[in-house]
Amino acid sequence: MKSKLARILTVIFFTLSIIHFYWALGGKWGFESAIPSNEQGIKILQPSTIDCIAIGSLLLLFGFLYYFSKTSLKNKLLDSTRKLLLWIIPIIFLIRSIGDFRFFGFFKQVKGTEFANLDNVFYSPLCLIIAVIGISYLVIKTTKKNNSGFDH
Repeated sequence: MKSKLARILTVIFFTLSIIHFYWALGGKWGFESAIPSNEQGIKILQPSTIDCIAIGSLLLLFGFLYYFSKTSLKNKLLDSTRKLLLWIIPIIFLIRSIGDFRFFGFFKQVKGTEFANLDNVFYSPLCLIIAVIGISYLVIKTTKKNNSGFDH
């Protein structure tokens, strides 16, 4: 079960990273509708190519963290860093799903824009799913380790 959860997160993060790299290379599909706007339809962000590369790289890193999450690390510092990141990632996405209480997340005030509609149906639920799967993965991993005396 644990490795299936890691695989699901790996696929999600690799897919999201590919989309961001596509945008960095000038791709237009989905780009405009992925940017929040105010009530007048004015975009509140103007992401640059560098922004898309940075987010794509971060999502790729998240994917690799889950892809290699079963790999044993001999270095305790690296292992501790990985464990910390595997907790931080779902927390980031949980916070994103809750939102800023204005433009994005389940509790946003601005409604009726293209982004707000997609955020209700897709973006925020996906962030919540990532958070739930990430936390479930860690709980299962911790429970198995504590019950068996070693990590599976």
